[in-house]
Amino acid sequence: MARLYGEKRANLVRVFAAKLRSVSEAEDLIQDLFLKVQALGDLEVEGDGSALLFRMANNLMLDRLRGQTRASARDGGWRNLQGEVLGDQQVADIPSAEAVVAGRQRLRAMMAALDSLPPQVARAFKLHKLEGLSHAETAAVMGVSRSSVEKHISAALKALTARLP
Repeated sequence: MARLYGEKRANLVRVFAAKLRSVSEAEDLIQDLFLKVQALGDLEVEGDGSALLFRMANNLMLDRLRGQTRASARDGGWRNLQGEVLGDQQVADIPSAEAVVAGRQRLRAMMAALDSLPPQVARAFKLHKLEGLSHAETAAVMGVSRSSVEKHISAALKALTARLP
């Protein structure tokens, strides 16, 4: 089989370069075929074995094309999750490193400002804005009226707005 591979190698490259539209892809494919032929050892085949050799190469090509199709679909799905297409350009919708750092700094400043508020005001703000409780739920947790919760949250928002840039 290895002898037959040597004889047919040029024909195989030519045929698969035409099918794949790339000489380098064909060369890679034929190299993979060589490894398969070497693994077979001294296999006895009926006839001259050309059909088997071409079938093996064709199967390798189909496997490669299927793998490329799967990879392309997987990569396309990943790109779609990572951003948006505006016009004909892929645009990432993740913030820049500078925006992340600025956001973290603002969060630290907000948390420091929140810690400086009166305890009831800070607790009402945290329960409502950070934990997502409604005014009524916050009032029930704190044991105060809904009106008190609204006043506390309003006071917290005014104080935070004044202290943050």
